[in-house]
Amino acid sequence: MSVTVIQFMTLDGIVSDPDGSGGTPTGGWAFRHGPESVAGDKFRLGSLLDEGVLLLGRTTWELFAGLWPGRDDPFAARMNAASKLVATRSLGDVSAWANSAIIGGDPVEAVGRERRDVIVTGSLSVVRRLVAEDLVDEYRLLTFPTILRTGERIFPADGPPTYLRCLSVEQVGAAVLARYRRA
Repeated sequence: MSVTVIQFMTLDGIVSDPDGSGGTPTGGWAFRHGPESVAGDKFRLGSLLDEGVLLLGRTTWELFAGLWPGRDDPFAARMNAASKLVATRSLGDVSAWANSAIIGGDPVEAVGRERRDVIVTGSLSVVRRLVAEDLVDEYRLLTFPTILRTGERIFPADGPPTYLRCLSVEQVGAAVLARYRRA
C-alpha cells in the first residue's frame, strides 16, 4: 500500500482554489490555462485509480460529488467507478457520488487500515495530516505558470524539511507534471 498526493499547484506553491469554486480573489488560476492542462488523467493515475481508493476531505468530496457524476467522458467514468473514502465530521450521507464511504475517525488511522493504494486529491487538511505523520510516499504535482503570492501552500513554512527524489517531469498543456517519491 502506498499514499500518493495529487495537487494542482502554482509556481509559488499555492494549492488553494484552483477552479475558483472557493470564491477567492485569485481563484480559478488552473482553469485559466485551458482544458488541455486540467481535463482527463493529467496526473497519470492509470490503474492506480482503478485498483486504489480516493481519500477526500469533505469540501473536496462535496465539490467533486456535484461535478463528476454529471460527466460522461472516459476519465469521468473511471472517477465515478473508483472507491472513495470521505474524511468528514459533518456529512452523514455520501450517496450522492457512487462508491463513497465515510471513514470513522482520523484519516491517518483510515490509511493505516487500508490495503489498497491511496490517492489524495485536493483535501489540504487531509494532506497535511498525512504529511505530519510521514505517510506520503509520492507527490504528483501539476504546476502551473502562475504566481499568486497569497493562498494556502501545500507545504507550510513551519514544517520540517522533506527530501524527495524526482521520478519524472513532463509538460502537460501549460503546466508541468512532476512526480516525486521519498528520498
